[in-house]
Amino acid sequence: MSRRNDAKNNKGRHVDFYSAVFELIDMRSFSNLWYWIALAVLWSSASHWVLGVPYDMIQRAARQGGEAERDLEDMVRINCNRLLYIAGVAGLWLLGFVCAVLTSLVILGFWYWVEFAQAVFFLAFPMTIVGLLSLSSARIIHDQQLIGEALRKRLVRHRIQTQVVGMIAIFVTSLFGMFQNMMAGPLGAI
Repeated sequence: MSRRNDAKNNKGRHVDFYSAVFELIDMRSFSNLWYWIALAVLWSSASHWVLGVPYDMIQRAARQGGEAERDLEDMVRINCNRLLYIAGVAGLWLLGFVCAVLTSLVILGFWYWVEFAQAVFFLAFPMTIVGLLSLSSARIIHDQQLIGEALRKRLVRHRIQTQVVGMIAIFVTSLFGMFQNMMAGPLGAI
């Protein structure tokens, strides 16, 4: 009889342990530290890699010229050709797929109020805008055959546009995340 009681007590301890862990580490998206770290890393990376080229390479080409300039031009040419090729071959399919995914996230997140879908939408939608900006910049660079200073100016302009989209996205995500946390917390019960 005592073994049966011990087994029940141990089982209860495991449940208490797991509930304590999940209470300590909040698994909701907007109150999870990992979500905010992922958001910061996403926008930091998007700002650093301009059309697949690291920003320090653009700065080095401006300072040193010569071989650094040629390396930058080659890398930009390769990445622009790659983007334009993908857009030409699979652009409509990608557009349809991205629109379907974003629509699903909007319906799940804002009609059915699934917090995870909201969190993913706040990551995916602004990055879609950055993807369109990248495609536009690649088209301009390819069509105008930009090199040298004109190429660097275009890349810097693209980086600034990406940073503006990132600032707006982080601001809107922060506001919505605070709203979600207030609704889920003690104020939401009022």
